[in-house]
Amino acid sequence: MEDTLSAPRLARSRKLPPRAAPIAFAFFMSAIMAFLMCCVIVGANTGINGGYPLRVLSAYGLAMPVAFVCVLLVRPFVAKLVGTVCRLPG
Repeated sequence: MEDTLSAPRLARSRKLPPRAAPIAFAFFMSAIMAFLMCCVIVGANTGINGGYPLRVLSAYGLAMPVAFVCVLLVRPFVAKLVGTVCRLPG
């Protein structure tokens, strides 16, 4: 018989601690945005043909680490901008 209480506990223990949330956000945001931008820019510059997926992945290999570092660096500035233009609760 499977212990139904251990599964949620196991899933919870495999999650990152709350202090890692900004890093996780930066990783996922940069990964998604870099991929989408690579798709658009590669398609606009070289066209969409048989070599398109390989060219996108090649561009993504450079763009993703750069985007990750950039998101980490600009995050505090963007948070201040948002605080300037939005009424935040609290």
